[in-house]
Amino acid sequence: MNYITTHIPGIRIIEPTVFNDSRGYFFEVYKKNEFDLHTSSVDFIQENESCSTKGVLRGLHFQLEPYSQAKLVRVIKGNVLDVAVDLRPESATFGQHIAVELSEVNKRQLFVPRGFAHGFHVLSNDAVFTYKVDNYYHPEAERTVRFDEPVFGIDWKIPPNTIPIMSDKDRNAPGIAELHF
Repeated sequence: MNYITTHIPGIRIIEPTVFNDSRGYFFEVYKKNEFDLHTSSVDFIQENESCSTKGVLRGLHFQLEPYSQAKLVRVIKGNVLDVAVDLRPESATFGQHIAVELSEVNKRQLFVPRGFAHGFHVLSNDAVFTYKVDNYYHPEAERTVRFDEPVFGIDWKIPPNTIPIMSDKDRNAPGIAELHF
């Protein structure tokens, strides 16, 4: 696997080595010793999967300490624009983001450490999205920040005159100035 560093410390784009032949393909999705060497030692304790249709935007979600979550995300079917925003108050890259296309074709993964808000926009007709987390979900610690927060400057690849399909929670999320960490 190729671990690509980004301009935000801790975030990694992971590109697998894919072996193709007449039968199909094979690749290693996750290998703990290699992952720990290139990122940090993370004990993933749960894996989740969602299916969404074109135009769905989920996020930007995060959990407060001590319940924050590191995530290893990928797409099994379709393609999405995956986004992680640095919300670590002490970070030199606070408010900056990474946006990467994840798809069943490129088989890329994104490692999102604790302290980041995360979300994705479905670009294909549908997408199956899966992610490992290192902490359980705690509803009382969950927070959402506006996907279109101007400070973040995220290009979500939303076509003009199109309104993304969102939950009420995501649509009515507060801006960064209204959040309390």
